Amino acid sequence: MDKVKAKKHLGQHFLKDESIAKDIADTLTLKGYNKVLEIGPGMGVLTKYLLEKDIDTYVIEIDTESVAYLNAHYPKLHGKILSEDFLRYNITKTFADEPFAIIGNFPYNISSQIVFRTLELRERIPEFSGMFQKEVAERICEKKGSKTYGILSVLAQAFYEAEYLFTVPEHVFNPPPKVKSGVLRLIRKENFRLECDERLFFNVVKTAFNQRRKTLRNSLKTFALSENLKEDSIFDLRPEQLSTEEFIELTKKIAANGV
Repeated sequence: MDKVKAKKHLGQHFLKDESIAKDIADTLTLKGYNKVLEIGPGMGVLTKYLLEKDIDTYVIEIDTESVAYLNAHYPKLHGKILSEDFLRYNITKTFADEPFAIIGNFPYNISSQIVFRTLELRERIPEFSGMFQKEVAERICEKKGSKTYGILSVLAQAFYEAEYLFTVPEHVFNPPPKVKSGVLRLIRKENFRLECDERLFFNVVKTAFNQRRKTLRNSLKTFALSENLKEDSIFDLRPEQLSTEEFIELTKKIAANGV
């Protein structure tokens, strides 16, 4: 098998620039652990540079044609290619309780879902880096006050330090996407457990941004806020005006309200 044909329904755009692949591989810091899971390796342009490092590399790939290609061209990966869907796979089968980093040139059509799944597995994932559509990468790293600041920004930054690293042009892919790409890195915070009910925090953030043009007093009506609590000046704000820390404080206030 010489090449894998990119499949539109899987959102595949194969990176062909070796130097960019190496730069992405070099974003990992891997402090205190050495297991890495690459999501969507395709034909292994990034995988090649991971395998050159002193790390224990696994890959997870839903495309059976890509799995066959990897098996044929990367003998070092034998036994470490998971022909699975990362969004549904029980990761404990591969890593037990050990920590592991995530890396990848993520398919744009599921990149946000990959971040949400990573947040679900945050106890296990100290580090995450990879390539997204540029505007999605920027959104994840954005700070309050911006129109692009949203659910992904708040939730990712609650548990991780988010850093936008560099931009990747369209022409280095086959086929080229219609948008630029951006590479980011998430490093889990030393203390990544929130000082509030985490499930309620997720619910408050998502509910607030689902009606982002409204003030919190109106968008959070479903939480049956007391009249006394609704008088708090924080409820005069719109969700993009709150930092992650302020959303944590808001969650604590709602919890004390009896929700």
